[in-house]
Amino acid sequence: MKNLFLNTRFFAALLGVGICYVLAFFFPVLMGFAHALLIGVFIAACVEFMFLFTNRSGIQAQRILPEKLSNGDSNSVKIDLKNNYDFRIKTKIIDEIPYQFQERNFLIRRDISSGHHVFLEYFLQPKERGEYSFGSLHIFAESGLGFVSRRFSFQKNAVLPSYPSFVHLRKYELMALQNEFLLGGVKKIRQLGHTMEFEQIKEYVPGDDVRTINWRATSKRSQLMVNQFQDEKSQRVYMLIDKGRTMQMPFNGVSLLDYSINAAMALSHIILKKNDRAGLMTFAKNTENKVAADSKPGQLRKISEALYNVQTNFDESDYSRLYQDLKFSVAQRSLILLFSNFETLDALNRQIKYLRGIARNHLVVLIFFKNAELQQLIQHDPENMQEIYDEILAEKFEYEKRLIIQELKKYGIYTVYTLPENLNVEVINKYLEIKARGIL
Repeated sequence: MKNLFLNTRFFAALLGVGICYVLAFFFPVLMGFAHALLIGVFIAACVEFMFLFTNRSGIQAQRILPEKLSNGDSNSVKIDLKNNYDFRIKTKIIDEIPYQFQERNFLIRRDISSGHHVFLEYFLQPKERGEYSFGSLHIFAESGLGFVSRRFSFQKNAVLPSYPSFVHLRKYELMALQNEFLLGGVKKIRQLGHTMEFEQIKEYVPGDDVRTINWRATSKRSQLMVNQFQDEKSQRVYMLIDKGRTMQMPFNGVSLLDYSINAAMALSHIILKKNDRAGLMTFAKNTENKVAADSKPGQLRKISEALYNVQTNFDESDYSRLYQDLKFSVAQRSLILLFSNFETLDALNRQIKYLRGIARNHLVVLIFFKNAELQQLIQHDPENMQEIYDEILAEKFEYEKRLIIQELKKYGIYTVYTLPENLNVEVINKYLEIKARGIL
């Protein structure tokens, strides 16, 4: 009986019966009608109860979940529902989705004909990594009369992990291949560097660099021959993710730390596709989650597992410790992509000597973030004195960011300064640019 529920329509019918009894007090002729109506309501409810509860497996349902959730992306959850009754039913689907989504009014209504399958789909967008526990999937079935409902419950306590974003990896892979196609000669570009990994000797065609002419091969073939080079492979690329308190700032419900982790996953995929070695390290007071740079199969999985449950500890990040650990653990020259956030020039000046120390042995790219709200204030036309003050303050903070870029440029440190939602694309483009220029 715990699965029996009386619907609003049943109580509305009882209310109608009660009104009839009240009227019968003044008009006795209605008393017989009120008795008949009361008996009819209870008989209808009993008949509907029998129809719904005589078939033990009147409803079959299954929640179809992905293996894992992609953090910050829309993840599809499907429900397979079948009506085994001999009549058309009305259903209410209530899925106990994880508490992290704070979805308290989840409800799907659907009419299902006898013997029919119905596939339903809804989407969840997690904002943090970790484990998400689903409760029961409840299906409330009723006949056309709608006096009573029967509850069916399925699949209790399903747990899904939420990993750094992996949904868009294919999209970014295509982007990298397209950029590689453009850099291969279809479009003339200015390359400031020159890759030195030899690929082949080929005949000279107009547009080839005359400095690459192979005079020995030219004399043998009696025509101009040039050396062709390709992007150097097996270069080491380390992604260093700051998990200090400055990275906890949220934009669109997702913290800067999670934006950085998602970008690191997307970039790792591209690095491995370009036959380079991807490595990882997170830091705050100490350096943790270390994954040595490698290109073996399974490296992307190692990086994903290392980033799966990284959380900020709200400490001040220790760049001196980072410098020491890099000096001893990363001996060969590497590309260092440092995800952090500096809001003021003073904050940078406290750490600049350690960044310069890292830049002496490696090629460093500092990746930090535009404040989307400040950008909106700058672009907004002020309408009163308060908005003018707000715009001036926003422009001051933006000017500080430009000073940070200039200060880093003096010491040969590259920068990526971007809005959080554009981080993946900007970081991948910077990596491809460095590969194209051959400056690592």
